[in-house]
Amino acid sequence: MPYAIATHRTTVRRKAWSIMHKHPDANPRSSAHVGGITSGTTGVQSHTGKPWPAGFSWAVPPLALLAVVATILSACSSEPLPGSVTLPQGPSGGSGNAADAGAPSPSPTTAIPARDTAVRSPDASTVTVASTRTPTPTLTPAPTFTPASTPTLTPTFTPTPTAPISTTTPHTEGTHRKVTINGRVYDAYRPAATRKKQEYHYSCEFDAAWVVLKTYGFDVSVDQQAAIIGVDTSIEPYFKETRQGIFIYGGDVTNYYSGDYKTNFLARSTGAAMRKVFEHFGLKVTPVHDREGIEAALLRGELVWIKTTVDFKGYRPATWVMPDGRTYHTVLGNDHAVVVMGFNQDVVVIRDVLGPTNTNWNRVYEYEVTWPVFMKAWGAQSYDGLAVGK
Repeated sequence: MPYAIATHRTTVRRKAWSIMHKHPDANPRSSAHVGGITSGTTGVQSHTGKPWPAGFSWAVPPLALLAVVATILSACSSEPLPGSVTLPQGPSGGSGNAADAGAPSPSPTTAIPARDTAVRSPDASTVTVASTRTPTPTLTPAPTFTPASTPTLTPTFTPTPTAPISTTTPHTEGTHRKVTINGRVYDAYRPAATRKKQEYHYSCEFDAAWVVLKTYGFDVSVDQQAAIIGVDTSIEPYFKETRQGIFIYGGDVTNYYSGDYKTNFLARSTGAAMRKVFEHFGLKVTPVHDREGIEAALLRGELVWIKTTVDFKGYRPATWVMPDGRTYHTVLGNDHAVVVMGFNQDVVVIRDVLGPTNTNWNRVYEYEVTWPVFMKAWGAQSYDGLAVGK
């Protein structure tokens, strides 16, 4: 214990002893207290090692005891312990109470100084003061939640629905009603002109065009049509078969007919060029490239000229290469052209003037093809078609 603290305690004790001798009423050793209770115990030693007087009473009158305690406290307050904390003085030199300066009373927490506890370090000469103040909790800011962004869903495109096939009459387009032909019921059926066999062996595009033209009242020969459309004679079509596929090298089939339609099985043209023939006679031409377009045209009473394969059978795909490098998806040996003249939900009605040949002696001039077979063969020729009407 530090010397200063021990000396202070001894001084306080002496003062208390002196007070008790000066004030008999406050002396706990006296047995002459009114209402007091004496223990009658002897031989008990005090803290000085001397025995307490016989008849010493442990009961002390309350007022006398309070006087002793007050005196001791007064003595202690006059000599503060070393290292004790003194409240700060107010502006007027008072006790530090804010009321002394006329200011509002401070919060109790601001008037009580922090208590420090001495902790001895390994070095006896050093004392480290560790604060025992309850630390103010550090508030962690509430996290800011960023709402998850709404995923941008990739749009799903619904395929264009097929043209409606009405089961009631009349149809929404035109005034056509379902018709029955030779016991077959069709949503639309447009009678078309016919003749036996093609004019030339490889002139199918012109022969199919003749069907359309003749139906609308124009009897135009293959040669006349060729003169209208024009024939590209810059190159006679030929083909090469490579690892990358079959390539046919020919003229500009998007604007002209290419090749000798009398002798060359590769000779052909496309709808883009053939439309010039129909337009030459004042007919209305609308390109069609899907089932919906075909059905809509037939419901309007129009005929549809298309490129396909012979008998809508299998084919060897090929690429037509034009002089300027442009290409066109087609077939090699069974290139053909026909006219669509009717349909229902199951089949397509075809006018084909090719007639019986050594590839099919039973081929008729009018026949049905199921939609799936029709679409596959038509697709082999890039879905090339023309709706023709007045």
